[in-house]
Amino acid sequence: MSLLKYFGSRLFVENSSIINLAKKIKTPFYVYSENQIRENYLKLAKSFKSTNPLICFATKANTNLSIIKILGKLGAGADVVSGGELLKALKAGIKPNKIVFSGVGKTEEELKLAIQKNILLINIESESEARLLNNIGRKANKKISVGFRLNPDVDAKTNKKISTGKSENKFGISIKNFYAICRNKEQFKNLKIDALSVHIGSQILSDAPYKKTLNVLLKVINNLKIKLKHVDLGGGFGINYGKENREINLIKYAKLVHKFKKKLNCNIIFEPGRSLVGNSGILVSKIQYIKKGPKKYFIILDVGMNDFMRTALYEARHEIIPVNKVSKKFSSALEFVGPICESTCKFTAYKNYQKISEGDFVAITNTGAYGSSLSSNYNTRPLIAEILITKNKFKIIRKRQNLLKLINA
Repeated sequence: MSLLKYFGSRLFVENSSIINLAKKIKTPFYVYSENQIRENYLKLAKSFKSTNPLICFATKANTNLSIIKILGKLGAGADVVSGGELLKALKAGIKPNKIVFSGVGKTEEELKLAIQKNILLINIESESEARLLNNIGRKANKKISVGFRLNPDVDAKTNKKISTGKSENKFGISIKNFYAICRNKEQFKNLKIDALSVHIGSQILSDAPYKKTLNVLLKVINNLKIKLKHVDLGGGFGINYGKENREINLIKYAKLVHKFKKKLNCNIIFEPGRSLVGNSGILVSKIQYIKKGPKKYFIILDVGMNDFMRTALYEARHEIIPVNKVSKKFSSALEFVGPICESTCKFTAYKNYQKISEGDFVAITNTGAYGSSLSSNYNTRPLIAEILITKNKFKIIRKRQNLLKLINA
């Protein structure tokens, strides 16, 4: 986060002191920088300026209404994967003609909702879904504009848990099956194929898998000789999580997309999530206890894997930084862990960390994506607060869940 920095020894987000926030708001809590979100969106839009794409924010990355509203006002649409996300996007002010609905398990109720709301695109992910959607269209006596999400069998070279474009993954329709659907189009008279879609994975750091995917798409489109209104190229743009010090070269990828669009003369859609909000957030926590083990110290935080699942789910590394910097070093190796009764409730280990004490505050970095949206009440713990910072002002955009209401639910 370029807007995360120290002034003297104190950590600030934009012009707001985190130590001052931590004294006012019960930890743990999420903090987001509004200006970082704006900066990320404008950078992405500028990189792909020559193709003028519709940038649909993948709302699963962060479902907070205030975050979606910020992006909507900048011109973003929404990529949704459930009826709930669809309704939330609409509530945030996203226009229906900027909403794309993906996902392998859409229910009949959700499909009808999407048709009723007249959204831009429903991306079909199986022949069974195509049949269901065709039947809905037939009963309503209307032709439904759809896209088909293809599985291009491309390895995105990312964590296998977030790979979505290989033949072994559940996402999309194989090209062979899509050809069969096109040959049997009489069975799908109430569907109008206006788009093709792909999404090969998340946290992708190279343009090479995207290049392969574009070539696969071109081959399919040329073989079928179909005219498309849209091609949805998905998202997955990787960000710098600190230690890798790498992120995808968007300019390089943009040149490939520009050439692709010139050949097809269609609208381009992207579905970024992490690259818009990932580096906008930190998760502030207090050190509850420091416990000496045989080989290292366990720094027990008041934040758990129920609040932030990425480290347990994906073995992801997130740097943890002190809210107040000192020059003295801790006496031994240490590991930051949480209070949940699971061995996987742990965060990041260090061999050379600064001196810290019980009661000090730390910040887990780059938690703006797949942080709060993956959180739960596991161990009957309340959902934590979310704070939005704009320059030197802060606003609570989700209150901490009331424990009494939780236990009586």
